[in-house]
Amino acid sequence: MADIIGLAASAAGGGVFGLLGTVIGRIAGLIERRQENTQEQARWKHEAALVELQMKARASELAGQQSLAQTAGAWQGLASSMAAEAAIGDSYRWVNAVRALTRPLLTLLLWLITGLVYLGAAADARASIIETTTFAATAATLWWFGDRGQRREVR
Repeated sequence: MADIIGLAASAAGGGVFGLLGTVIGRIAGLIERRQENTQEQARWKHEAALVELQMKARASELAGQQSLAQTAGAWQGLASSMAAEAAIGDSYRWVNAVRALTRPLLTLLLWLITGLVYLGAAADARASIIETTTFAATAATLWWFGDRGQRREVR
């Protein structure tokens, strides 16, 4: 009988230690998975931040390219306009007189509109509007009067 009790005690002790080992193994596995998940989440956050920075850099690059394209287009338009004006040449005296009076009247009117827009604009919109109208008025003034002297024919 002592042999049976010893055998039962050995089986029970082995079973308890086996179950205890399984529980410890499962707990260790859970802890390892939590650590792996934490590391994976940290890596994902880092990659997401990196992608966000790359998107911001690309957006900034595209904005710069768009601004450059707009500026280049504006200068090309001005050059084409000046070339078209130069191609007109001389005409009747009264046509030249009307053309000569048109530019000063348009310039005066443009500067008058600029002043009226400034006075009538809301305070928060005033800066943007005045920059645009001042650019237009200055560009028109310099283009209309900048290169309008008498031209001599080259022989």
